[in-house]
Amino acid sequence: MANAEKVAAVAELTDRFKDSSGAVLTEYRGLTVAQLAELRRSLGDNATFAVIKNTLTKIAVTQAGLSDELAPMLVGPSAIAFVDGDVVEAAKGLRDFARANPLLVIKGGVLDGKAITPAEIIRLADLEPRDVLLAKLAGAMKASLAGAAATFNALPVQMAQLAEALRAKLEAAEGPAGETPAAETPAAETPAAQTQADEAPATEAPASDAAEAAADEA
Repeated sequence: MANAEKVAAVAELTDRFKDSSGAVLTEYRGLTVAQLAELRRSLGDNATFAVIKNTLTKIAVTQAGLSDELAPMLVGPSAIAFVDGDVVEAAKGLRDFARANPLLVIKGGVLDGKAITPAEIIRLADLEPRDVLLAKLAGAMKASLAGAAATFNALPVQMAQLAEALRAKLEAAEGPAGETPAAETPAAETPAAQTQADEAPATEAPASDAAEAAADEA
């Protein structure tokens, strides 16, 4: 490979490492060209699978800032799955193909710039696809909103019931309306007492006349 071609290849690999959401490094020793084509088809639009040269890839991972994560894995026949779509779907494709074709060995990789082990890649494959998770999340949010709407709709009814209960409680505390005048009966006796007070001077008039008569006789 000419020098210019190597530079271009390194630049392309560097960009793929920087732009991809994840990359999985594999060993494909013993796989046929037909099997590699089948693996690419199984990944679909979620990832691209490329056979790489270790020497050039070491330069690329260094330029991409991933030397510590990937450089130790670059031994033997290597190929990388660059993930551009759903990481879970790509991990499922690699896991399922490796189960059917044990010659494909998953060495590890990076996800959002962080190193991931083969075991972690398998655990990713066991997760539900992104679309399914989003659908479940949307369903849960819809159920929560429906519950909140039902609560708000019930509030006016509950307030009316509370007001009626309060009104009934106040009426019970005041007692029957017919008993109120009986409590005011003592006030009705006031005119009679006043009448007696007005009549008191009339009874004292004869006493005064007698005193005056006695004074005249003297």
